[in-house]
Amino acid sequence: MFHLVFALPWLVVVLRYLQPLPWLWSVKVTVAVVLLIASQYHLFSRISSGSVFSPEFPRPLILAFNILFGALVLLAVFQIVTDLLFLGAAAVKGGLRPVPTPFRYAIGVLALTLSALGVSQAVRVPPVRDVEVEIYGLPEAFDGYRLVQLTDLHLSRLFPASWAEKVVEGTNALDADLIVITGDFIDGSVGDRTEDITPLAGLRARDGVYAIPGNHEYFFSYDTWMRHLATMNMKLLLNDHAVLERDKEAIVLAGVTDLSAAEHGAPPPDLTKALAGAPPDVPVVLLDHQPMMARRSASAGVSLQLSGHTHGGMIRGLDLLVAQANNGFVSGCYKIGAMTLYVSNGTGLWPGFALRLGVPSELTRITLRRSL
Repeated sequence: MFHLVFALPWLVVVLRYLQPLPWLWSVKVTVAVVLLIASQYHLFSRISSGSVFSPEFPRPLILAFNILFGALVLLAVFQIVTDLLFLGAAAVKGGLRPVPTPFRYAIGVLALTLSALGVSQAVRVPPVRDVEVEIYGLPEAFDGYRLVQLTDLHLSRLFPASWAEKVVEGTNALDADLIVITGDFIDGSVGDRTEDITPLAGLRARDGVYAIPGNHEYFFSYDTWMRHLATMNMKLLLNDHAVLERDKEAIVLAGVTDLSAAEHGAPPPDLTKALAGAPPDVPVVLLDHQPMMARRSASAGVSLQLSGHTHGGMIRGLDLLVAQANNGFVSGCYKIGAMTLYVSNGTGLWPGFALRLGVPSELTRITLRRSL
């Protein structure tokens, strides 16, 4: 059923876009077959690796699949909108007119161009996004404290070691006090991704590198990945916390497991456990991959929650739907009582639909400011 759903855009394009074009039938059939193959990208991913989340094709082929699949989806949307507009015009003016062939060509070129642009935006090394967050009662020693958030790297054949090396280089150049990684490191098993993830061991910050899992870690042997990540110069906060100190003042950095953990027989997120034993009356920065439970975090006294997971919605307009699936949170800063939630657009992207249009990826540099 999953793969049949992805055939629906193909059906729209074949019946409503290709069929009326004044082309030879042999050309139409050839284009239809190519688009049908593109529509089943995720089926071929499952065949190649056993998972729709980890295509193990050569990178150029994954790029081509993403461009064609993205163009197919966009063209289906454009065709549906076109049909509705022409139906509306027919209802107003009377008489249904055919869509002009030049107009069909235009929306086809537009869909392919936007898809190619979206894929190029998705796979680039992200630019820096600067964010300032005021925290009530932040110790004076932490005023101006800089942390860099990486999230949703999705290291894979699409985001390989060469890309990860550039991300690490760009992150280290920011000279952060702290680096945090809020989940979805990979798409693939430890065996498949060891080379791709190795560059992350080179991340450097004065107070170290801290991380939590995302939902994708649970798709590929969670325990094995947690053991591997623990060897890579980072501390995992699995319903745990660390106390960061400066000039005898402190803040708490806490982290929880992912909301999907229980579905995989792993410990679910437990904020109470994560904060157990933490010093009282100290600002808490929480790492939580998904932003859905942010109101619970605010009720628990968290000052700042850092999340990812949504990819910012990937495409402007689609972000409105993604927000609804995440309790209204999709991208950027949200004020929830005394707490600030920051949802990053992500560093990378799931290789199964790697398009970004109007929602750029980011290396997020967050500066903490004291608010009294």
